[in-house]
Amino acid sequence: MKTPLFPLWPDLTRGQTAKKLFLILLGAMICSFGIHNIHQRTSIAEGGVIGLMLFFEHWFHFSPAYITPVLDILCYLLAFKFLGGGFIKTSAVCTVCISLCYKLWEALPPMLPDLSGQPLAAAVCGAVFVGVGTGLLVRQGGSFGGDDALSLTIQHLTHWRLARCYLVTDLTVLALSLSYIPFSKIVYSLITVTLSSALVDLVANFRRPPASAPADHGN
Repeated sequence: MKTPLFPLWPDLTRGQTAKKLFLILLGAMICSFGIHNIHQRTSIAEGGVIGLMLFFEHWFHFSPAYITPVLDILCYLLAFKFLGGGFIKTSAVCTVCISLCYKLWEALPPMLPDLSGQPLAAAVCGAVFVGVGTGLLVRQGGSFGGDDALSLTIQHLTHWRLARCYLVTDLTVLALSLSYIPFSKIVYSLITVTLSSALVDLVANFRRPPASAPADHGN
């Protein structure tokens, strides 16, 4: 009997419908595609956990290999306390799908034009991929990473719109980033996080009544 690539996969997917798994995979593909083909190639700064990791690396010389998982774990611990185990289980499925998608895109040549010389276009296009992809993951009750877990926890506690929760966390981190990144570069990050936050909210809550919005992931 062959050992599965991800030993816990059968346990993680138990009770998940084929439609839900398909939408999770689709969201992971869209978001990772945009990050790999746009954000990474154009060096657009990020908010959230990625931006905070870069902040700690610059000022305190913490290795990203250590600080990133610490920040993600802290966010997921908060999410587990307020959103429940169902959210963590679905997010684990998202993480596996995202990992597989990254391996796929990395094995292929760049599939979009290099937008390094067009930062505004890169900011807008990158935001569309990240916003739509992450919105699909959040709609299924999961997340793309610690950023989403933190924003969903804030939404649960404050009952703000999801877009506002994302924007608060992203703008806070980008404000910290101004301590070492020129505003001329940060401005494009402001564009991408503002647009992606609105898209996540729109996709996650499209045609859903307020009571069904993804604020409670404990079910």
